[in-house]
Amino acid sequence: MKIMGIDPGIAIVGYGVIDQVGNRLKPVNYGSIQTEAGLPTATRLKQIYDAATTLFSHFKPEVVAIEKLFFNRNVTTAFTVGQARGVIMLAAEEAGAAITEYTPLQVKMAVVGYGQAQKRQIQEMVKTLLKLPDIPKPDDVADALGVAICQAHSTTFTSLQTGKGRGGS
Repeated sequence: MKIMGIDPGIAIVGYGVIDQVGNRLKPVNYGSIQTEAGLPTATRLKQIYDAATTLFSHFKPEVVAIEKLFFNRNVTTAFTVGQARGVIMLAAEEAGAAITEYTPLQVKMAVVGYGQAQKRQIQEMVKTLLKLPDIPKPDDVADALGVAICQAHSTTFTSLQTGKGRGGS
């Protein structure tokens, strides 16, 4: 199964594409979509939408896993990130991919096994689980790969619960 993880933002959108074969995860591609500060929000959202559409068309993920919005301080930033999530979800829907959403806590639990894990711990586990030579940069890219890993682990767990995984009937 091809999974694309997304860490949404207005300045930087991290993405990571992995292949899941059984319980093995293989990195396919990862990077970021970046928009220039100072441009009108609508222009930046269009750039994100266009880039996401191109990525979905090229990689054809079966599932697009997006990190849920979490904020505790800046409401204005939360709104623009929410708008970015919206255009990414629209592009994924138009591409025919299933869309799932995970909270930062769920991602931390899936990747590190600890809900209070620090960013550096998540980055190191992403590097280890995907056998990458270095931690992906910027941080948003490692976060996106973490979201993809969360989806893969969720899929594996669900398959095992329903008997569709290894050893099931």
